[in-house]
Amino acid sequence: MSTYTHGHHESVLRSHRWRTAENSAAYLLPRLSSEQRLLDVGAGPGTITLDLARRVAQVTATEIGESELALSRQAAAAVGVSNIGFRVEDVHALSIEDDAYDVVHAHQVLQHVADPVQALREMRRVTRPGGIVAVRDSDYSGFVWWPESSELTEWLRLYQQAARANGGEPDAGRRLVSWARAAGFTDIEGSSSTWCFADPEDRAWWGGMWADRFTDSAVARQLVDSGDATTADLARVADGWRSWAEAEDGWFSVLHGEILARA
Repeated sequence: MSTYTHGHHESVLRSHRWRTAENSAAYLLPRLSSEQRLLDVGAGPGTITLDLARRVAQVTATEIGESELALSRQAAAAVGVSNIGFRVEDVHALSIEDDAYDVVHAHQVLQHVADPVQALREMRRVTRPGGIVAVRDSDYSGFVWWPESSELTEWLRLYQQAARANGGEPDAGRRLVSWARAAGFTDIEGSSSTWCFADPEDRAWWGGMWADRFTDSAVARQLVDSGDATTADLARVADGWRSWAEAEDGWFSVLHGEILARA
């Protein structure tokens, strides 16, 4: 595995817990039905997982370690959702039998793994013939915002540098179809969608979250330890995020690539 760039600081989990099936897996929802078994790769804090579990018969949530998996376990226990199983797994080499699931889902996972093509091969292997592999990943070079900001431009450069140093690909969204073809899929439906943060409440949340992540999370420590940025540099970027959030004409669009690939 590559190193997970974001880490699990509160500011990161604040972002991940905002995600739902509706705002992060809408492209998949029309393909779900109540009799299906679904594998959720990289479940994180489990908010998408819980939504998917309400739509299918059974879900297995995976994470790379027990401490990461505990987040989704706790989320399921808190609301009494009982049709979710939990497994520690490496998506490059799943310890799951062939053809075990009707749907395999991964949200914001392939941008962080060392070998996304091998990950997709494994996801295909554990999907029954005719089943669906559904993947959605950000494409950081496709992020756009207003007003223009030298600090946000610096944020994007530094984040992409850190992610690639960790063995990831922050512009994964545009590559999903290509990776799926390399993994052996031939029936692939590609699409894209965005998150948009434009009203005052959304700007305050998104900008404040990234300000905190760039001073307190794993990526901040990595950038300082590597010598790619100083704490003063990161504080200046964080101030840029806060200024953007306060701008009355502030607008930020987050591009995602998506694929539905039939096994």
